[in-house]
Amino acid sequence: MAEGLTWIAIVDDDPSVLRSLTRTLRVHGFQTKAFGSAHQFLAALSDGAPACLIVDVQMPGMTGVELIQHLTSAGIHIPTIVVSAHSDIRVPGRPEFDGVITVLPKPLRNAALFSAIKAAIGEP
Repeated sequence: MAEGLTWIAIVDDDPSVLRSLTRTLRVHGFQTKAFGSAHQFLAALSDGAPACLIVDVQMPGMTGVELIQHLTSAGIHIPTIVVSAHSDIRVPGRPEFDGVITVLPKPLRNAALFSAIKAAIGEP
């Protein structure tokens, strides 16, 4: 399923979410890199951009929404899956959120997550 995919970035300030998502994606053949903050992720971009970004909305320092806005304003376009424990987050379709594929509620359901990843990386 994940052949040819370089890596998927996971950005979340909750260590248990990072571990769980990393484990789930690796079991399904995806290479992942986990980041506990938006700033850690931005620092890693010098090594190359991921094929897909999974980012939490609520994080201290720089929120997921602020990260997406920062990437967009810098001309960095990464297919992005936003995850949130809050059901009122709506970002797809807004120009400042270029590249957002979908918003998924926490706790994540594997079927929805893998469907979003396929859409993000262009798999049928």
